[in-house]
Amino acid sequence: MPEWRVIRIIAFPGAPNLPLFAADQLGCFAKEGIRIELETTPSSVYQAEKLAAGAFDIAFTAFDNIVAYSEGQGPVQLPKPADFCVVMGATQLEVSLIAQPEISTIEKLKGRSIALDAISTGFAFIFYDMLERHGLAPHDCVLVPVGATPPRWQSVKDGTHAATLTIEPFTSIARANGYSILDVSTRIYQAYQGGVVASTRSWVSANGTALERFMKAYLRGLDWVLDPKNEAAATELLSSQMTEIPPSALRSVMQSLLSSRSGLTPKAEILPAGMEKVLSLRSRYSGTPLSDWQKYLALENYENAARQLAGT
Repeated sequence: MPEWRVIRIIAFPGAPNLPLFAADQLGCFAKEGIRIELETTPSSVYQAEKLAAGAFDIAFTAFDNIVAYSEGQGPVQLPKPADFCVVMGATQLEVSLIAQPEISTIEKLKGRSIALDAISTGFAFIFYDMLERHGLAPHDCVLVPVGATPPRWQSVKDGTHAATLTIEPFTSIARANGYSILDVSTRIYQAYQGGVVASTRSWVSANGTALERFMKAYLRGLDWVLDPKNEAAATELLSSQMTEIPPSALRSVMQSLLSSRSGLTPKAEILPAGMEKVLSLRSRYSGTPLSDWQKYLALENYENAARQLAGT
């Protein structure tokens, strides 16, 4: 048995965390001598600040967040330049624009208040692109940084804001409750690197062996979730871990999560075309041309872990 290590993880709340739940429940982490401490983040700003400060070892986050802070374009200034890096892929991720039930088109968002995680990171640029495809610009709406999906969804439910962006399970919950789904990222993009597993280059350099043990456990959990014969058990596990998902929405959530077009990426591989799309959107809306997605990656440990799994 390897020496026990604690890996501190910060992730956005959502169904894409299911492989973590599975790897933990199945004993995959224990087999590798890993114990995870998982915290869900209230916002991308909080996540970036805590990861940069060393309060967490690994972040499950949006690829655009890594790009933003690496380029000095994050919504807050970190105490020192970020040394964030992507160590593994995670999700294609379907991002949906949901709105109050009476709002039936994107055009009707003009002049309305929109809840976003942050104004210049994450999925905000998807929203701006959706607006432009319907003849609107970001300044046509009132943009309010609210944080992660749960408080944004709550702000739409309580009428504070007219619309927001959601991922699963919140999209299916919104649909089941009669809210409008105005657009989805999978309709307008063939590929989009939504989620990634990230860390800091300094932590990776000092903890490569522990990282590879974590990755092997996670990849086993991911394979189990994506195996069709485990769908019923995986659905039950997700329901037990995210009790806010109503039974009527579980099937829709799992369908999205298990689709490589809208959810978990098999083998946690990165999506070059999806990363190119992220950079093209950031280039358009930040005014800084970006094209080299490989400079944000540090995949050596992932490649080692994948080889080790293939040899078992």
